[in-house]
Amino acid sequence: MEFVPPPPVHRVLCADCGTPIVPNSANLCVACLRNTVDITEGIPKQASVSYCRNCERFLSPPSTWTIARPESQELLAICLKKLKGLNKVRLTEAHFIWTEPHSKRLRVSLTIQKEVLTSTILEQVFEIEYLVQYGQCPDCTKLAAKNTWKALVQVRQKVPHKRTFLFLEQLILKHGAQKDTISVKEVRDGLDFFYSQRSHAQKMVEFLNGVVPVRSKASEQLLSTDTHTNTANFKYTYSVEIIPICKDDLVCIPPKLARQLSNISPLTICVRVGNSLHLMDPATLQVCELTSPVYWRSPFESLASVTDLVEFTVLDVEPSGATRGKWVLADAQVALSGAFRSHDADDGMDYESAMSSQIFHTRTHLGGILQPGDTAMGYFLTNANYNSDDFASLPAHRVPDIVLVKKAYPNRRKKNKPRAWKLRSMAKEAGEEGETGGGRGVVGRMGGRDQKKVEEDYELFLRELEEDEEMRGAVNLYRAKNEKPGSGSGLAGGKTRKKAQFAMEVDENAMEQDGAPAPAPEATDEEEEEPDFPDVKLDELLEDFDEMTLEEA
Repeated sequence: MEFVPPPPVHRVLCADCGTPIVPNSANLCVACLRNTVDITEGIPKQASVSYCRNCERFLSPPSTWTIARPESQELLAICLKKLKGLNKVRLTEAHFIWTEPHSKRLRVSLTIQKEVLTSTILEQVFEIEYLVQYGQCPDCTKLAAKNTWKALVQVRQKVPHKRTFLFLEQLILKHGAQKDTISVKEVRDGLDFFYSQRSHAQKMVEFLNGVVPVRSKASEQLLSTDTHTNTANFKYTYSVEIIPICKDDLVCIPPKLARQLSNISPLTICVRVGNSLHLMDPATLQVCELTSPVYWRSPFESLASVTDLVEFTVLDVEPSGATRGKWVLADAQVALSGAFRSHDADDGMDYESAMSSQIFHTRTHLGGILQPGDTAMGYFLTNANYNSDDFASLPAHRVPDIVLVKKAYPNRRKKNKPRAWKLRSMAKEAGEEGETGGGRGVVGRMGGRDQKKVEEDYELFLRELEEDEEMRGAVNLYRAKNEKPGSGSGLAGGKTRKKAQFAMEVDENAMEQDGAPAPAPEATDEEEEEPDFPDVKLDELLEDFDEMTLEEA
């Protein structure tokens, strides 16, 4: 096989530097061609981008504010939009060059191509530096100014406690319904949510209709009008009222409405509150659903709330066989907590002592939960006096002496054990509106004489979360960090006992020398904890990533 030499390559000298090159139309080498023709002419080498520090958004020309992470494709697109003259060249590659995060500089490397002479395409790589300029977007500007809201949602519930709004706050946080709220204000019977657009307020009203039983009413106020362009400026207000019946409340349904609700017994307990009320007769396990429109046609109030519950001791429980879900119908014998205790001889047999030693027979829906010796909370109807015509019209044989509501755990509550979980709030402090944090700032800002009541309501709300698994599933629980050793589950924050602290300061040896008796050791709780106490499991907790920081090893 004969060797065939390749065709000879003819070379010419560059017209400027004399380097041998392949002939081209310009007769110039690449280096001389770049020195002669600059394809980046007309493209600025420095530019600026606007950044809002409040909402962490960049300005995407002409007037759109976009959330973009550092060195992301979205931020690169915003940077390229700020350049003029890119439409005259062909962009082949663009990427970020690393800079210090606090330098307020962005460096972008671009690779472009352009035809400079006939069938001669030149490629060039160059850098562009962007200066990050801090500013405020229009939404944050309105937020910084006072009274610039355009829509207002007034949420009200005429009840003497705040537990409903504590639960509603957790629902709003879990579903992210607070992201468009510019501020939140607490008033006497509820909360006010302020918005910059009417559509945001309407979205909040629709969210409330889906999670709690409410009725709403809309109104508008004319601020200004222009007859030439036929435009007007309004402020919109939405009034939302929540049904004043809460979970575990004792309810007496009007007889006419009870007959419409599958002829249920008028004396019922509210076992669940969603976008409708679920009422149950504890004597028959019959359940009815009361929707918001039906309730507001003939409204009524609850006879008693959770604050009126009395503690009872279960003596005997005998299930009757009927069941509905987790509820089991049973006949129970109960007595007031502390009954059958020994009294002093000087004490007379008054009415209260005779009532405390009496055994009551009742029918309850807690047959699958209660055991003899347990403690239960219920309504003591024998000693109650309710201002209700519907309750007074009930026959005496249909009114039980006691209505048990839920099981209690007194032995566990006596021990101030810290909770391994916590909740988040829509504001850390009273002044930080529109943010989320680990503190409790939305409900309870008014302070004053109501602050202690709010603390008690918050503790009762935490207990309800512990004892109701279904209610826990509707909110987000976060893992607590750096718990204080004395912060427990006692009432009003679980304050620590200081008796043991001062007892350690006593010099026992000196007291023995003086002949004084040594101080008796502090009494310990001999009662064992309830084995079925509903502890919150670790897999139900979420990590609070907003508080995570890098620590030195």
